Amino acid sequence: MTSVLILPGWQGSGPDHWQMHWVREHGYTEVVQNDWLRPKRGDWLARLDEVVIDAPGQVVFVAHSLGCILVAAWAALSAHSQRVQGALLVAPGDTEAPELKERLPGWSPIVRQRLPFASILVGSQNDPFCRSDRAQALAHDWGAQWVDAGQTGHINADTSLGHWPQGHALLQKLMKE
Repeated sequence: MTSVLILPGWQGSGPDHWQMHWVREHGYTEVVQNDWLRPKRGDWLARLDEVVIDAPGQVVFVAHSLGCILVAAWAALSAHSQRVQGALLVAPGDTEAPELKERLPGWSPIVRQRLPFASILVGSQNDPFCRSDRAQALAHDWGAQWVDAGQTGHINADTSLGHWPQGHALLQKLMKE
């Protein structure tokens, strides 16, 4: 059995976000954080560890934005990373960029060590929260396969992706590996 854990980013994912479509349609589990507006790194790390410990079977992460940064930080610290089969990392937020660093204190520097599980990082050429070259550098550092999503903004509800079947196909590919 594999548990798919949905990891929204800063401010959470609203009902029209592809992550929430996947929760409703496929029964995946959203990891609900205590404070979506003022995320504390330690709190988010502890919550993710709790959910991974309680999840049945192997775990696959589906992270968006700050959720991607969370996965990297968690993997570097947790004693439970062997439970993770893989991670689909979508539109990481660059918490080292000045505009996000101020708004999200405690989330930089970004952990850059190689992830101990298979991963795919999907980035956009026009993401306002992470330049494409920065996303590619994160993919390289984390050992993730890079997928260029073209001109899709922050790959969220604002970009009208709906259920984002292309992303779900990537998740299915990751789960078969």
